[in-house]
Amino acid sequence: MDCFEVYSPEADQWTALPPLPTARAGVAAIALGKRIMVIGGVGASQLPLKVVEMYNIDEGKWKKRSVLREAAMGISVTAKDCRVYAAGGMGLDLRPHNHLQHYDMLKDMWVSLAPMPTPRYAATSFLQGSKIYVLGGRQSKYAVNAFEVFDIETRSWTKFPNIPCKRAFSSFVTLDDRLYSLGGLRQGRLYRQPKFLRTMDVFDMEQGGWLKMERSFFLKKRRADFVAGSLSGRVIVAGGLGNQPTVLETAEAFHPGKSKWEVLPTMPTPRCACSSIVVKNCLLAVGGVNQGLSAAVEALCVSDS
Repeated sequence: MDCFEVYSPEADQWTALPPLPTARAGVAAIALGKRIMVIGGVGASQLPLKVVEMYNIDEGKWKKRSVLREAAMGISVTAKDCRVYAAGGMGLDLRPHNHLQHYDMLKDMWVSLAPMPTPRYAATSFLQGSKIYVLGGRQSKYAVNAFEVFDIETRSWTKFPNIPCKRAFSSFVTLDDRLYSLGGLRQGRLYRQPKFLRTMDVFDMEQGGWLKMERSFFLKKRRADFVAGSLSGRVIVAGGLGNQPTVLETAEAFHPGKSKWEVLPTMPTPRCACSSIVVKNCLLAVGGVNQGLSAAVEALCVSDS
């Protein structure tokens, strides 16, 4: 697809913007000041792309930017100052990449950095201070549980303890100095059946290790491919797939201070595979799948009390 739209929470309205010059799926996108950068993905040929395009919000126009060194989809991106960092991805040969490169917006140039210890695509990454944390992802169709951190200042990688439970379609949420690894699908292999999980693993950023969690801390519902975020000091999960024959409508919140999960109002439109973002202390669930593709946009707002 090449569609490009913007949502205004104040007006509760969507506005169509100039379409992407290159239609694609599996793309990486990130905001860089008043610009939106769209990187790689899969084109109409069903092959990964090198193409990089940037939308200038003030000008309302797209521009071609310097292409990736290799075509890739499923790249994980973060941004700091005037640079975008792109990690991993799947190439034309369908193998996972270990590439890390940064894009310098002022020079319109990609620069190769130290490769990741673990090749992968579809990883989760986030920036904290001068460090990029890269978690999970996939190699071929199988999940990986690698957890690695790149220090932007020293330009070096450090391997952290692996995520305790290897699974696909899980979610990661950061809250205060802790990282939460939630739910997911334990994939089947040989004689082992696939299994939806309600596991919650917690990484203490200060101590640098995973905490031992009792089963009483696990999610109430087994789920994978769900919406997740943090609101009002809570970890929120909603929707997704589970053991039920239809997608889940349930939502729940973990309160670290109370060390327990709380039931939240159900999703008006049950779905999995949503995009999500936190805006004005509300978690927006955008699109997704429920039998067919869904155009629903719904917000969950949680008070501090």
